[in-house]
Amino acid sequence: MAENDDFTPMFGKGAPNEAFAQYFIGNSYLNPLTSAAECGVGLANVTFEPGCRNNWHVHHATKGGGQILIVTDGRGWYQEWGKEPRMLTPGDVVVIPAGVKHWHGAAADSWFSHIAFEAPGEGCSNEWLEPVDDASYPQA
Repeated sequence: MAENDDFTPMFGKGAPNEAFAQYFIGNSYLNPLTSAAECGVGLANVTFEPGCRNNWHVHHATKGGGQILIVTDGRGWYQEWGKEPRMLTPGDVVVIPAGVKHWHGAAADSWFSHIAFEAPGEGCSNEWLEPVDDASYPQA
């Protein structure tokens, strides 16, 4: 969609997010910052090209779990099922409890990066759901 080789997020753009591409509209990039296997906490910088967003999804857990997003670059959106979308800018933090259906991604006219922190828990899994269609995606 958007070509901008000059965009350099604070924590690096990383490689094309090919492993999860089927769950995104548009191109995203993944730059792992830590390894949960090595230090017990997994952090990754996720970068979205303008207009890119992930599908609706849920982080499940029987205890604990969920996700925390720390916005570092650009402008993006976060939305929980049944609520209005929320504009995100650098410095915003989003705490997403386990079991909450949501999506996040770039604004239509801006690259967007956030650090994703998968909160530790028991029985953790991700359930990927339907795409966020163009009619529901905020264009502002």
